[in-house]
Amino acid sequence: MAREDRNIGLTARLRGWAHEIKTDVVALSLAAGDRRVPWYAKLLAAVVAAYALSPIDLIPDFIPVLGYLDDVILVPLGILLVVRLIPPGVMADLRAEALARAERPTSQAGAAAIIMLWIAAAALALWAFWPEQVS
Repeated sequence: MAREDRNIGLTARLRGWAHEIKTDVVALSLAAGDRRVPWYAKLLAAVVAAYALSPIDLIPDFIPVLGYLDDVILVPLGILLVVRLIPPGVMADLRAEALARAERPTSQAGAAAIIMLWIAAAALALWAFWPEQVS
């Protein structure tokens, strides 16, 4: 039973760590536009946030082990560097704003509308480029 408790504890810690990273990425994206943040920290914050949110990685995820190293090592190191460049009070404000944004309700109707637009665009493209059959 003790082993299961350790696994549950590890899982909870990993989830907490992932939540902190997600919050920090949002905070860094906010920092990129905050006037209280120095220009060099803004620039680096924008780069780290863009890389963390981008579907394109330096090392593709399908490469075994190496593919996830950038997500596990580079992103947290980039976040750590930028957080050290931002004044602590400002970073606390940005984290609070990031948490407030995470708690906002999301619109399922809005998401459904966007999905319907994508489906309609795909159907229109398929109709426009479908070869005509010659009789």
